[in-house]
Amino acid sequence: MAREIIDAHQHVWDPARAAYDWLGPELAPIDRAIGFDELRPSLTRAGVTSTVLVQSADNAEDTELMVEVAAANPEIAAIVAFVPLDRPDDAERDLTELRRNPLVVGVRNLIHTRADPDWLLRPEVDAGLGVLERAGVTFDFVAVLPRHLELVPIISERHPDLRIVIDHLAKPPIGLDSREPWWRLIAEAASNPMVYAKVSGLYSATPDAAAWTPESVRPFFLHACDTFGTDRLMYGGDWPISLLAGGYDRVWDGLSVLFDELDPADRDRVLAGTATEFYGLSARDRSPQSALSTE
Repeated sequence: MAREIIDAHQHVWDPARAAYDWLGPELAPIDRAIGFDELRPSLTRAGVTSTVLVQSADNAEDTELMVEVAAANPEIAAIVAFVPLDRPDDAERDLTELRRNPLVVGVRNLIHTRADPDWLLRPEVDAGLGVLERAGVTFDFVAVLPRHLELVPIISERHPDLRIVIDHLAKPPIGLDSREPWWRLIAEAASNPMVYAKVSGLYSATPDAAAWTPESVRPFFLHACDTFGTDRLMYGGDWPISLLAGGYDRVWDGLSVLFDELDPADRDRVLAGTATEFYGLSARDRSPQSALSTE
């Protein structure tokens, strides 16, 4: 029987439906409408049985699109939506409405696009994080700067019941000369058992995002295993951003080399168990026997 595989990080978007301020001609391969059907063949090839759909823009229109896409594709097991954390009253109202849909299990804001790296520490945003904490909703944390990682222990102390997952292992310096300060800061972030991380988006940190290999990723993955443990790591394909780094199939094949070096129980945790536990998944049909079809 095939093992269950959950892709805990994938996107869809449509610039005709929502504003994606970070998209532009410099990202030509993905500067267009991208739907779930385009991803399905790669998921089928990899044996992925379900996915988590994650927000791509800080607006309600992107979340509305995700809800529609998830309703039409039963392979999508959960949605990480947007609510305005800097407007806590609105965030609470929007979250209450969104959670009428049982697929909405988490929230993300694109904190890495904001000029202020300490945006999450602002009083109004801190109150918004409190909304998530009280609701038992998870928070996807986008960390790209060292300062972002430094905030994780601070936020964890302020909100001890908030479950946080660090997207893309906070972009480790793959291909660069030094592993610091990422090496130290990711370990400090992992010291809180409420903090998880996604093995996703692990591309080269050089100008050529596709210049990565399993060997260049391995030390960072092993450090994550040592600091988080496989019980707090989850796989994510990061599609369609992965199109800029070789495509879904290449990413899956490269990471599979590393996953296959784990013992079977640890591999199953990274590929399914952790995501199921963290997001509280209750997918419509996540059985390995019903792997994604190409219909």
